[in-house]
Amino acid sequence: MKVDKMSISMDPDLGDQVREAAQRAGRPLSGWLAEAAATKLRSEALAEYLHEFERSHGTLTQAEIHAARDELGFSSPNRP
Repeated sequence: MKVDKMSISMDPDLGDQVREAAQRAGRPLSGWLAEAAATKLRSEALAEYLHEFERSHGTLTQAEIHAARDELGFSSPNRP
């Protein structure tokens, strides 16, 4: 498998937290970071999609947000 090697820099405290999180997850550091980056990219893509959707169709209502949370299996805290 082809890989893209890169060097990154971060605050030492954040670096310690990242190493600990990877260790807790039982994952190699590079795999943990790759998964975190992929999650961030999906989150940004979803945010952009929702922004465009709301621009075209109007702001989502609380009822629509609750219905989406239910459909996705998320709990809805403080739901009226």
